[in-house]
Amino acid sequence: MNVMPTPRRRSFGHISVPKVTLAHGGGGKAMKDLIDDVFVSTFDNAALAPLEDQARFDLSDLARYGDRLAFTTDSFVVHPLFFPGGDIGKLAVCGTVNDLAVGGAQPLYLSCAAIVEEGVEVDLLRRVAASMAATAREVGVEIVTGDTKVVQRGACDKIFLTTTGIGVIRTDVTLGADRARPGDVVLVNGVLGDHGAAILGARGDMALDSPIESDCAPLNGMIDALLAAAPGTRAIRDATRGGVATVLNEMAQASQVSIAIDERVTPLRPEVRAFCEILGLDPLYLANEGKIVAIVPPDEADAAIQALRSHPFGQEAAVIGEVKNGEPGRVVMSTVFGGTRIVDMLVGDQLPRIC
Repeated sequence: MNVMPTPRRRSFGHISVPKVTLAHGGGGKAMKDLIDDVFVSTFDNAALAPLEDQARFDLSDLARYGDRLAFTTDSFVVHPLFFPGGDIGKLAVCGTVNDLAVGGAQPLYLSCAAIVEEGVEVDLLRRVAASMAATAREVGVEIVTGDTKVVQRGACDKIFLTTTGIGVIRTDVTLGADRARPGDVVLVNGVLGDHGAAILGARGDMALDSPIESDCAPLNGMIDALLAAAPGTRAIRDATRGGVATVLNEMAQASQVSIAIDERVTPLRPEVRAFCEILGLDPLYLANEGKIVAIVPPDEADAAIQALRSHPFGQEAAVIGEVKNGEPGRVVMSTVFGGTRIVDMLVGDQLPRIC
């Protein structure tokens, strides 16, 4: 892909102090050294190298991927920063890539804005940046621009990240939460609630020894396989904050249909089920960072499930429900006890700061 000509390669600055100070946000040499050392040298690529105030691309190069630009942004304030199965850096890249991919876009470029608390160890920042770079390489995207701010001690919790993503949607792909039709099938690509449970376990507040790991993963490759096998797919959403329950309600409301799911076939890890029972949580509302909800026509459901199960991130994919002609916007679940219950939008938050 064509970018602006790269200037002669310069040497990167280096930071020798162990912790970030307010001087590192002051716009001078200390700030330049911090950005060079932690971010520029780690994210190093041709689009970033000129270090202009923006990354620049030829529109003709973007257009060869499709006919529509996809653009998204998200902020990440997870606590703790490192948790079983991931960290805030991996989470930031995966979360933004997945937001593009569920719209049928091929993710191409990310920006990264970091708000850093005074006193944070520089090595911690290096670990976060290295994780972002490794995840970006795995996905096939580049982190091409960004911003760094340092705030006084106590003004944030070590580090907050904001990532913005750009991708291009193929001409033959049209997805939307308003496209579900009665008779369509509701799929998920695996067990639910792992991320929310992993974060709560990692905090140690409950004194629980949990083996649960976050499902944080980049899903663009899996979604490509799904769309190739089931080109009539109506809608895809990643079930992050608010979990599967929130996504289903959003789809039901947007399409003015009802959705019925079955608790008996909704995949849950036994550890997560037990975790939720102990703490009084509903796993349908727990966050996921590697799970999608997809609505596909009934004649493509088998092909969709097969495609998902053939991918490493979809091996436990399952059909969990169906789109109905019932009350518009209503989501109901058949329970293991033989009854039904309404699955409403979450009021408040079961688990704060999970992403």
